[in-house]
Amino acid sequence: MHTNFTAARARLLLAAGLTSILAAAAPAGAATMDPGKAAVASVDRFSKEAGHLQLRTDSNGIPGPNQPVDFDTGPFTTQGLSPQGKPVRYYNFDVQSTTPATVYVLYRAGAMEPLAGQLPIIDELPGEPGYNDFRQVTKVSVPASYEVNSIVDGAALKAAGYKMEKTDAIRNMPVVPDGSVARHRLGGADAGLQSAWYHGKVARFFAFNETALRAANGEDVPISPISVFFNINPDQANGGPASGFRKEPGSSQTHNVVATLPGNLSYSPLWVVSVFDTADWPMVHDLDSASNAKIVAASVATVNCPIYFVTQ
Repeated sequence: MHTNFTAARARLLLAAGLTSILAAAAPAGAATMDPGKAAVASVDRFSKEAGHLQLRTDSNGIPGPNQPVDFDTGPFTTQGLSPQGKPVRYYNFDVQSTTPATVYVLYRAGAMEPLAGQLPIIDELPGEPGYNDFRQVTKVSVPASYEVNSIVDGAALKAAGYKMEKTDAIRNMPVVPDGSVARHRLGGADAGLQSAWYHGKVARFFAFNETALRAANGEDVPISPISVFFNINPDQANGGPASGFRKEPGSSQTHNVVATLPGNLSYSPLWVVSVFDTADWPMVHDLDSASNAKIVAASVATVNCPIYFVTQ
């Protein structure tokens, strides 16, 4: 009798323990967070940890930490040339790796569209290890009992034990300080700030959807070639990015030539950059003439530069 009672009590304690563990892991019924009332994450894209080509100095006028950025001004936008030699404009979001970060997108189990009202979830901000403007989508299936925005952190999402599927979809979503603007999108797409959850705070980002990006080999951000002229060749004193892009006199027009455009199957806003010899500036007007120009530095960086205007 005593033995049976002890065994029964042990089973009850075990069940209670399992129930407690499952309750901690499953957020169903957990309190939800209102994105409109949540704290906003502080972002700095121009610190020495985050920036490569765009580093803040005392004299270059780049905004301070967490200050709103107008990406339609200064070094953040460039007018180059299409393969046919017509003007194109693109944003400059600095060097980014071909290894994407992750964005978690929540779906009801079996649904085709993301869960309405639930912000996507990210784990990194600019300057933190693993950050990338480009993010590979991981699809997370949540049950009917899941309350929208009851999970607002990547670690909690993983602890919940929901089914996760790494897809080949890549999103270009530069995280920026709140209040920043980049007003242009190809085809008039939405240029407003978007929001994601980051460790219980809201992170602001821009969405660039001028092309549907798919991971190369299921893992890497695809790339496309661009060749550029600096005012001074990179192998000379004060040369390379510090000297700025060479422009036509009295104009914003560079002779930087992109090899692809949105709509081309091989287009990507992550450009692998090669550098022309400044001596060949006069001869380059389109992709054909660019093929005859001397390259002084090949494949020196991969830079996020989504095209937002193409001359027809």
